Order: sequence, then structure tokens, then C-alpha cells
Amino acid sequence: MSSPATAPPAPNNLRRIVAASLIGTTIEWYDYFLYGSAAALVFGRVFFPESDPLTGTLLSFLTYAIGFAARPIGAVVFGHFGDRLGRKKLLVISLLMMGLSTALIGCVPGYDTIGVAAPLLLTTLRLIQGFALGGEWGGAVLLVSEHGEAGRRGFWASWPQAGAPAGNLVAVGVLSLMTSVLSDDAFNTWGWRVPFLLSAVLVMIGLWIRLSVDESPLFKEALAKAERRKAQERAEQPPFVAVLRHHWRDVLVAMGARMAENISYYVITAFVLTYCVEHLKIDKQTSLNAVLIGSAVQFCLIPLFGALSDRVGRKPVYLVGAVGVGLWSWAFFALLDTRSFPSLVLAVTVGLIFHSAMYAPQAAFFSELFATRMRYTGASIGAQLSSVAAGAPAPLIATALLSSYDDSTPISVYIGLAALITVVAVVASRETRGRDLAAIEPDGSVAAEPVREQRSATSA
Repeated sequence: MSSPATAPPAPNNLRRIVAASLIGTTIEWYDYFLYGSAAALVFGRVFFPESDPLTGTLLSFLTYAIGFAARPIGAVVFGHFGDRLGRKKLLVISLLMMGLSTALIGCVPGYDTIGVAAPLLLTTLRLIQGFALGGEWGGAVLLVSEHGEAGRRGFWASWPQAGAPAGNLVAVGVLSLMTSVLSDDAFNTWGWRVPFLLSAVLVMIGLWIRLSVDESPLFKEALAKAERRKAQERAEQPPFVAVLRHHWRDVLVAMGARMAENISYYVITAFVLTYCVEHLKIDKQTSLNAVLIGSAVQFCLIPLFGALSDRVGRKPVYLVGAVGVGLWSWAFFALLDTRSFPSLVLAVTVGLIFHSAMYAPQAAFFSELFATRMRYTGASIGAQLSSVAAGAPAPLIATALLSSYDDSTPISVYIGLAALITVVAVVASRETRGRDLAAIEPDGSVAAEPVREQRSATSA
């Protein structure tokens, strides 16, 4: 029997929570991916005009990577207060920080106007983006995971994950629209700024929706228990300390699980633009459209893979994605090299299908590793520390390898090694499907056997 604090919410309430998390993460990922796409297409010319095109792109990706350095810091700060004060408050703050920094990027003058101050301002705003996103992901997926029932947690928690391809879809779509209606000179001069300024409007919409949802019932229950322990003069460890003491193995599992997922995604969606435009001399519009189609397919597939993980387990679905993306990396570049638009679409879409198999169950999988009063911190740290080693340098490393070898083979090897690390991490982990989140103790143990909840007609 579920306690009142942990009973599944009414279907309409759960759908509203899922919608709020999805829209919020879509806006935040829109902001974040917009930077990556702009770094591949235009930032080299605007902020590093004295370099040759490939070197300028390399420097742009360096500022792109710097934003990842702030993500673990954001994970610790937002995780600490999210585990102490609640998920909802911190999600509102992260959304505001991300939207403001993105809109300001659209206002930064180019190198020709203010010199070296231009890339410095760009880098500072990128750091703020990274800090905000470091706190966004954990809170968004936990708000859904802690509201939903165990039997369908993979499905419901995958919807905030769908915010990533949705955000990329909107970002690339807006850029594609701008490149289609503007000349190259107009786009490079002012057109690229419009999508960044649009972020201010999107944030207001997301903020209105996010403020309408309730706090996680599991967090409320855990907070009440913490208050009772405090009254009994039993001090509670800070979430960060507790995670490192009791959940360090789970943090390592999360980090390893993200290596192939993170690296493959940024190669498939960000570096692919550099590879096609600078190396293969394919026009921007064609390259952006291929990513646009692949992102649309991925948005539809993520909830399906999430639901599949509820039936067969998190590990089998995740392993299919890791092995698949490692093998597909070889076909990926071979298809791009044909310079055929259908081949470009096939390369990106299949790559994102394998990525979806990892990304969809990830939210539920990571949520099921940590106790409630340290779940925001633990899930965020595990996810964001790997971003520094994986997603941050992925476009940078791929561009450097292409510049050095003028061949895609080393990049495929790079993705294959990342896939191997992920396979080892996932195989070494325990299956968490159906685990009762309330039963996970602060010391990392599980108080009872996982509860396999039956799917009810009202939760469909």
C-alpha cells in the first residue's frame, strides 16, 4: 500500500507536471543547443575573424566546451538547495538564468566592434548557461520521477528527456529558417542574433507553466522525516557529502553510462554541421535540414524507448543504444561523405535512434540510484561530471582530429571507445526497473524489494 505522501497523483495532475517539465527542458535545451549550432556555423567568423575557417570553428567550440565546466558546479549548488528546499523553486531559478544569458548572447557585439572583449563576454555568458543547465536536468527529471508510479516511471520520466531533441529541433529549425530567408552576409551580420533574442519570449511562457505545478510528494515526505530527525538532534549530512560517502559507486555508474550518450549526441548534432559545411562543402541549409529531420524522429522515439525500459528493464535498452552507436559511427561518416541529402538524413536519424535508446531510460535509471534527500545532488553530479569529460570536448576533439588527419576514421574510433566505457558501466550496474524510490535509504541500501506496480487504466 502506498502512503498518502507517495500515492500516484491523479492522471491529469501527472500530465500537467510532465508538460511543465517537457516545456521547461525544451526551452533550456533550445538555449543550449542554439549556442552549439551557432558555434559551428557563425561564431568563428563573428568572434574569431582573424583565424582560418576551421581554426575559428575550433575556437568557437572551445567557448562551447567551457560552458560544460560550469555544469558540475551548477549540479552541486542547485542539487544542494534542491534537496533542501525543493525541486520546483530551483527549476524556476535555472530557467530564468538560462533565458537571460541566452538573450544577452544575442546582444554581444562582434570582434570587429569591441575586439577581444567580444569573445570574453561570449564565454562569460556561456558559463552562466552551463551553470543553469547543470541544475536544470536533475530537477526536471526528478519532479516527474517522484510524482509517477514505479511501473511506468521509464515512460513518464522520458518526457523531460524529449526536451533535448525538441529544443534542438526548435533551435535548428529557427536557424534553418533564418538561413533560408537571409543572405549569408545578412545572417552573419545580424540574422543569427534573432534566435537568441527569441529566448526571452520562450522563457516567459515556460516560467508561467512551471510555476503552476506542485512540489514532489516524495520530497515533502522526506523533508518531514528530516525535520523529525532534526528535532531529535540527529544532524543530517549535506547532500554533496552524503552522496560521496554513500553513493559514490552510483555516481561512477552514471558517469560511465553517459560517455557514449553524451559524446555521440554532440558529434551527431553539433560537429556534423562543421563536418558537412567546412569539410564536405555542403551548404548550411542542407546540413541543418538533416539534423532537423533526425531530431523530429528522436522526439517521437524517446517516450517509446522509455516505455520499453518499463517492460524489459533499463539495462537492455541502454546497452542496445551504446553498442549500436559505437558500430554506427563508421557508417555515419561513410554516408555523410556521399554528400547526398537522403544519406545525410539516414546517417543522422539512425545515429539519434541509437542515442534515444540510451537517453530515454536514463532519467528513470539515474533517479532510481539515489535516496530522496540526496537524489537531486546525486543524479545531477553523476550526469554533469561526465559532461565535462564527454560532451564538452566532443566537438572540439572531433574537429581537432579532422584537422590533424583530414579523415573521419579517428573520430569513429573515439566514439567506439566511448561506447565501450558505457557498456562496461551499464553491465556493472544493477537493474533498477520498478524500484520504490521511497525505499532507497540514505546509506544507499534498499529497504524492500522493488515494487512492480501494475499499470492501471487511469494512468494510461
